[in-house]
Formats: sequence, structure tokens, C-alpha cells
Amino acid sequence: MLKHTSGNNGETTATTHGVGRLDRNFHGILFVLPVVLVLVLLVVYPLCYGVYISFFKTNLVSKWDFVGLKYYVQALTNSDFLIYLANSFRFTLYVVSFHLIIGVLLSILLNRDFKGKTFFRIILLLPWLFPESVIALLFKWMLNPIYGVFNAFLTQVGIISQPMSWLGNSQFAMTAVITVCIWKGYPMVMMMILAGLQSIPKDYYEAARIDGAGGLQSLRYITIPSLKHVLVITLLLDTIWWFKHYTLVWILTGGGPGNDTSLVSIGIYKEAFEFFEFGKAAAMSVVVFLICNIIGFLYQRMLDRE
Repeated sequence: MLKHTSGNNGETTATTHGVGRLDRNFHGILFVLPVVLVLVLLVVYPLCYGVYISFFKTNLVSKWDFVGLKYYVQALTNSDFLIYLANSFRFTLYVVSFHLIIGVLLSILLNRDFKGKTFFRIILLLPWLFPESVIALLFKWMLNPIYGVFNAFLTQVGIISQPMSWLGNSQFAMTAVITVCIWKGYPMVMMMILAGLQSIPKDYYEAARIDGAGGLQSLRYITIPSLKHVLVITLLLDTIWWFKHYTLVWILTGGGPGNDTSLVSIGIYKEAFEFFEFGKAAAMSVVVFLICNIIGFLYQRMLDRE
């Protein structure tokens, strides 16, 4: 009789634990469900719909002619799209490289103890805080060939003899755009690397100093190895962000002169909203999405090897 009662108690306890576990799982699902629904509505559905559109010649209302992989073949064989991709890779390479160089140097300086450190951190962070449209309009005004302060200054000091159209010149347009984007984006890299530097224990540097290590040796054997994960993640985010960038370049040059500053994002915009080739624009977007995933995969492999 006692054994039978003990068995029932055991079964009751197990059942109670099972119900409690189900309740916890149910509550967890309830907490996560709103976020999942938002992600489905804002990310998954638009992505799937974009892939769906890429197989049709459509006006998004009444015309839906199935064309299969036609737009993908056109995108990969079209000279304009290949120019857009080449411009985007070149633009991203220069912007991300200078972001990394400037961000690392400034973060190392700001990680030191000196008077007014907080003030300089705020000043150097300002470019990232301003809206992109504001920065683009500001630099467009400064680089204006008629009343721009940049031309006025260069003329006054004798570097140039007459005003130049920096954003309308094929030789200087991409350089000007890249310079503006470098100025806009370096604070993000600077702050992420600075956060990584502040997470390194100072005991490491003190021990290295006791062992006779100099500044360069501490940088090579302590700072860089400790920052590898931060650097890879920062480079990944920065690369993808600027590879698909649109706002600054569009406001500054509109992709001109010609196609000299036409990034792939501007090419997609023109196909969709100037030529109303929504299916072709969607196919180009899918190609860019796959390229971004490949970039992310390569960076992840770098991180995994480390």
C-alpha cells in the first residue's frame, strides 16, 4: 500500500513538473511571438515578395507576366549593372578601409587619459549623429561650383585658379563622394573599437611593461589579438552598410556624371521608379542580397578560424 502511494506521488510530481515545463514554454512563446510577427511582417514577407516579383514583368497592379530567370540573366550580363557593381565594390573598399584606419587611430588616442577626453569624444562622434540627408545637403552646398566655400577657399589660397564642379566632374566626383562618406561613417567604427579597447584588462599591459615590452609589442601581442572579434564584426557591419548605401550618393550626385558614381542601390532605384521595371529591379536586389550574404559568410569564416 505504501509503495503504491509512493508511486502515485511520483507520478503526480512528474505530471506537475511536466505541466510547469509546458507553462514556461508557453509563456516564453508568448513573449517571443510579437517580435517574431514584427520580423515576419517587416523582413521575411518583403524579402519573399521581392523574390516573387523578380520572376514577373509587372506594374504591381494588373500586369503579371511570368518571365522566369530572364531578369537575373539580364542583370548578370548587362554592362550597366556590372558598372554599378564595380562602382559599389570600389566605393565600399575605399570607404571601409579609411573608416578602419581613422577609427583605429582615433580610438587609440581617445582610450588614453588626458584632459578634455569626453569633449573630444562628443565632437568626433557628431558626424554619425547628423542625418545623412543633412550632411549630403551641407556638403553639396560647400562643393557648389558657384558659391561653395570649398572653391572660395582653394581659390583664395591659390591652389586652383577658377572654381571647379567637384560633383559634376568625372575625375573628382567619386573621390568627393567617398570623402563625404568617410567623414560621415568613421565615428561608428571608432566607437566600436574604443569599446573593445576599454574591455581589455589593464593588467595585461602592466604585466607586459614589467616584462620589458614596448608600445609596439603591446599593440601586436595584446591589443590586436584582443580586438580581432570586434574588428571582424565591425568590418562586417560597415561593409554591408556601405555596399548597399544610397542616401548620401543620391543627394550629392544622383549617380552622375553619367554612371561614374552610380552604385548598385542607385541603379535599382532608377530601374524601379524611373523606368518602372519592378521585376528587373527586384532581380537586381536579390543579386545584391546574395552578395551581402557571401560577404557575411566570408567574414564569419574569418571569425571561426580565429
